[in-house]
Amino acid sequence: MELPIHVDRASGRSLQAQIAGQLAAMMLDGLLPAGTRLPSTRALARDLGVSRNVILAAYDELFAEGYVEGRHGSGTFVVHDLPIQRPQACLPVESRRRWLGKAAPPAVTPAPGSAGIVDFRLGRPSIEPLPERLWRGLWRELAAEPPEGMYGPPEGYPELRDAVARYLGRSRGLICDPASIVITSGSLQALNLIAQATLRPGDAVAFEEPGYTMSRAALQLHGACIAPVPVDDDGLDVAALEALSEPPLLAYVTPSHQYPTGARMPVARRLTLLDWARRNDSLIIEDDYDSELRYDAAPLPALASLEQSAADGAPARHVAYIGTFSKTLTPVLRVGYVVAPPELHARLVAIKRLTDFQTAWPLQKMLTAFINNDRLMRHVRRTRRRYAEKRALLAEIFAPLEGIATLQGLDAGLHAYLEFSGGLKACAVEAAARERGVLVSTIDEYFHGAPDREGILLGYGGLTLDQIEHGARLLVEIISAQC
Repeated sequence: MELPIHVDRASGRSLQAQIAGQLAAMMLDGLLPAGTRLPSTRALARDLGVSRNVILAAYDELFAEGYVEGRHGSGTFVVHDLPIQRPQACLPVESRRRWLGKAAPPAVTPAPGSAGIVDFRLGRPSIEPLPERLWRGLWRELAAEPPEGMYGPPEGYPELRDAVARYLGRSRGLICDPASIVITSGSLQALNLIAQATLRPGDAVAFEEPGYTMSRAALQLHGACIAPVPVDDDGLDVAALEALSEPPLLAYVTPSHQYPTGARMPVARRLTLLDWARRNDSLIIEDDYDSELRYDAAPLPALASLEQSAADGAPARHVAYIGTFSKTLTPVLRVGYVVAPPELHARLVAIKRLTDFQTAWPLQKMLTAFINNDRLMRHVRRTRRRYAEKRALLAEIFAPLEGIATLQGLDAGLHAYLEFSGGLKACAVEAAARERGVLVSTIDEYFHGAPDREGILLGYGGLTLDQIEHGARLLVEIISAQC
């Protein structure tokens, strides 16, 4: 299906809002009749030349507003009871085109993994460093053990929660009771559980601007009213948070490696943020999605551990700490966890029981064995060295662009942010790069409102050194030519 959707990257509206708005208009106009199956998020993202996360967020917005419905295993469909407000027969083709905007020609975006394509888009960690022999051995041992005949606890098996608690104590300085941990199907489920447990429609949630689109969409799905808070070189601007007319109920932050700018929130600002949460009785959601992958920078304490220290070791009461194994192992495992304040923990367990009852038994047992005996810590150290090589190569290649483009966020994580200056436009660089087989994301895709900066994001975790060198040198050439 070819849809007449026009994406204007110079517009003050986010890409998500533009796409969702035009799709909704076509449904109300009768161009997309009731029961029509929408294109897959992957196909539409490819056609429009945007990130798949943008399409997911747009579909989530349409779902939340009642325009579409999901059918398990079949896709996304226009709901059957949607009234047609602008019947197709009432408007000539020319009027519809003026109202919708001229249709842009489908963007030719090569599929990831195609020959010669270098895909710098985010969310693709490498699994090369996984110790294959150990990995297979763990699964063989598990296969020899008969599965249990009863449901497990919704909060996760005690053995895995014990292992996660010990791991967090060593890797993040977070001393937590295993009883405060809930094992989830990835970090996004952890966020959804927190939203279900805390939010009512219309509740305000402070959110980093720019920020992670999937998390923002998940909160909006539960009725959150997003209050964008600007991000600077030290992460979320707490002074701007204080200036909001009403203190939000929740504040979502990625302080160790801000998503997507890569900024690290220093201890002084972390303490200020905690003080804000205590004074306003608000809950901070700390998404520590890739904190283990740090390089030549000293680790910063998690917000949850700072509040714990201030309370003489008592559990953190204003921070819910989310972690995941997606970046250190592989995203397909879909296992994460949340360390929750006592009052929140019981509600998360109750909702988890009603959502999927428990995370899959084989994954929990295998991960327990992998974390124990320092296997995970050794794996993280090996992984960190491999990623550090990729990061160093990226920094070396982009060094000649000093004064034109600044590479940021290299202290940790699996991606960097290349911020432009001097009027250079990210959309022009992205389009030129795509024509030459290099796929990047632009920073504007992560804004809730109008973007206040220009730049591209470079996810290097899932690329080889040769791919990084080839793609980065092409980008340097493209950027230099546009200056």
